[in-house]
Order: sequence, then C-alpha cells, then structure tokens
Amino acid sequence: MLAFAGILMAVMQTVVVPLLPDLPRLTGASPGAVSWTVTATLLSGAVLTPVLGRAGDMYGKRRVLMAALALMTAGAVLCAVSSDIGVLVAARALQGAAAAVVPLSISILRDELPPERRGSAVAFMSATVGIGAALGLPPAALVVQYTDWHVMFWATAALGAAGVTAVACAVPESPVRQPGRFDVPGALGLAAGLVCLLLGVSQGGEWGWGSPRIAGLFLGAAVVLALWVRQQLRARAPLVDLRLAARPRVGLAHVAALLTGFAFYANSLVTAQLVQAPKATGYGLGLSIVATGLCLLPGGVVMLLFSPLSARISASRGPRVTLALGAAVIALGYAVRMADSRDLWLIIAGAAVVATGTTLAYSALPTLILWAVPAGQTASANGVNVLMRTIGQATSSAAVAAVLVHHTRPVGGAPVPTLHGYVLAFAMAGTVALAACATALTIPGEAAPPGTRRARGDTRGTRDEAREGA
Repeated sequence: MLAFAGILMAVMQTVVVPLLPDLPRLTGASPGAVSWTVTATLLSGAVLTPVLGRAGDMYGKRRVLMAALALMTAGAVLCAVSSDIGVLVAARALQGAAAAVVPLSISILRDELPPERRGSAVAFMSATVGIGAALGLPPAALVVQYTDWHVMFWATAALGAAGVTAVACAVPESPVRQPGRFDVPGALGLAAGLVCLLLGVSQGGEWGWGSPRIAGLFLGAAVVLALWVRQQLRARAPLVDLRLAARPRVGLAHVAALLTGFAFYANSLVTAQLVQAPKATGYGLGLSIVATGLCLLPGGVVMLLFSPLSARISASRGPRVTLALGAAVIALGYAVRMADSRDLWLIIAGAAVVATGTTLAYSALPTLILWAVPAGQTASANGVNVLMRTIGQATSSAAVAAVLVHHTRPVGGAPVPTLHGYVLAFAMAGTVALAACATALTIPGEAAPPGTRRARGDTRGTRDEAREGA
C-alpha cells in the first residue's frame, strides 16, 4: 500500500505534462501562467517535504502521510471541477504535499519491518518515483488526446481516495516519535528561503538571469536562509537538525542527492523534447505525446526490475558503493545518448541505462540516511534528502533550458534546439553524475547493513523495540 501511494504521488506530478501545450487554449491563460501548474507543485513540494517529515516524527508518520495524500486528492478534485488558471495553480500547489509521501513511507518501513526486510522494501519504495512517472505518462496522454481533460483529474482523484483508504486500512501507526514543540518560525523561514531560491532558479530563463527580479530573489534567499540557519542552531527543537546534517555521512549524502537529482532529471526533460522534435530538424522523430510516453515506459520497467538488485548490492557492499555505482551508470547512459541520438532504439536504450543508474542511486540514498540518523529523526532527515533532490531537479531544468535556448536554429519559422545543444545537455548531466559518484566515494565510514548495527542513539528503531522499551 505504501508503494501504491508512492507511485500515485509520481503519477500526480506527471499527469499535467501532456496538457501543457494545450492548456493556454483550454484555460485562456498565457503560456507563462500555465507553466505555474508545474512550478507551483515544485515549490510547495520543496517547502512541505521537510516540514511534513518533521511533523511525522513528532505527531505520527501514518497520520501525516494520510494528510499529505488527502491534500493531493483535494487538489485533483479542484483541477477536475475548474478551468480557471488561478484555481488550477492553487490546486497543483496542494498536490505538492504528496512529495512527502516517499520519505514518510520509508520511515514507516524502518519502524515496522524486521531488519532483514528493510533493505529491499526501502529500495522498492525509492524506485516508485521513477516507476510512477513512467507508468503514468502514457495513460495521461491517451486521456488528454481522446477525452475531456478534466476526466484525467477525476481519475487521479479516485486513485487518491483509494490511496488514503489503503493506508488507513493496511498501514499501522508507528510508535517511534520525537515529541516536542513544532518549530513554527523555522518552518516559515525555510518556506520563505526556499520559495525565493527555487522561484529564481525555475523562472530565471523566462525573466532573464540578470533581471532585477531574479537578483532580488537570490539575494532574498541568501539573507533569509542565513537567518534561518542561525535560528535553527539556537532552537531547542529545530525543524532541521543542522548539527546532524553537518556530519559528513549525512551531509555528503545530501550533496550526492542534489547532484543525482540534477543528473536524473535531465534524462526525462531532454528525451521528451528530442523524440517530439519535427523531422525537418534532421534528427527529430516527430512522435506524438502518446508515443513519447511509451518511449519513457521501458525506464519505469527497468526501475521496477532493478530495485531488488540495488538492495542486494547495498546489503553486501554497502549503500555507499551502490550510490557510487548508480551515479557511474547514469554517466554511462549519457555517454550512450551522446554517441547516437537519432535512432529510436538507441534513445530508448540510453534512457533505460540512465533509469537503471537512477534506481541504484535513489535506493541507496535513503538507506544511507536510514543508518546514519536516530529513529526519531528518520522522516525529517529523509525529507531534507528529498528536498535536495528537488533542488537538483529544479536546477537541472533551468540549466538544460539555458543550454537548449542558446543552441537553436529556425525550422519552419520557429526556433528549435540543435542536436549539438542536446549533446551538450547530455554531457553536462553526465559530468554532474560523475561528480555524484566522486561525492559518494568520499562519504566516510559505512552505513550499517540492515540487521547488523544502528547509528548512535537509534535504540528504538522498530515497533517491537518500542514495546520492549515501554
């Protein structure tokens, strides 16, 4: 049921993608306003993930998980009943709460499962992000192409209601908690800083990187986040334990998450644009939205198949090795993309290789966090790790867009990215993947394999241990 919730979260994030070209006509809004249906989800997810993770550690992970799924479902209902762009953007912001589903679920798995089953469960839970994104795009494209676009949101609302019911019926509440007073100033400060930062990153290409608005956003982010760090270091019960995050084992895992998120996200962005490019470009395949979704489908299947292998590698060699191997495989996938991006089968093969590396890396990251922090901070620490991935993805989107915009040529009277621009984007993502590999290899020590030992302070990591302690 937790894996279903994770897949559903990824589906919710991607279902709007096939709609983007038609939303200006359907809503009467400008393309810039329509882009906020994606930006709003990104911003709210980045802000709410660490906040809901901390709330889960304090008030109960299952309770907060159900609240996140309920917000996601409410957003789908609002999208289903309205064609107003303001309502759609607000609804998509609500759906951003679903970004906390995976870190909360991983924390529940740590608390509920016996040690020998945690590794494979966490690996599969991590893979649901890619599985849902790949599996959700083709059906969404079919719905958009052949029915009224509101039907897609009614369908996802029904799935969301099923997810809330499934969690309520099948998932027990974890007894592992870290009581205290919720850090409201810390949550507000983090929200303000992240909004300024991510808004500047995501809108820099459209507003101009040298514009006063972008400069003001980055300056505001620097000031607010600096004040937030000071407040967190002084707070008795901080939203994010920065002293814990400063430990090399945790901090380097967060850096690796940021770099991996950057490298992974470029694959989806560039592949979709490349195969839909008109044939007149000399390299494009001119595929439809539905066909594009089918091209990305093998990547989701690969992630489903390789998640058990990732758990086995982490159990035998440690998650640090799995993370480094995954980042290296991502770089190999981009090397394949650079070698040939004209033949469909090579495009699919290269994207599948990148997906394989992403599976290895994404399953290793929460395992590293799992064994490096106390049980009472699992959800919040994993929330920060997911936040770093989100920042990496936002930066990747901006960087890929900047590269493609600077390498265009007119085709049919409209500027279209050149093949050289796509190759440069692949090279950039591959280089970042190699940096993620190097970062993983510098993580000191080794996270304990499940069933051997726990990090200091993690004395009540399961339901049975909590009962024994009581």
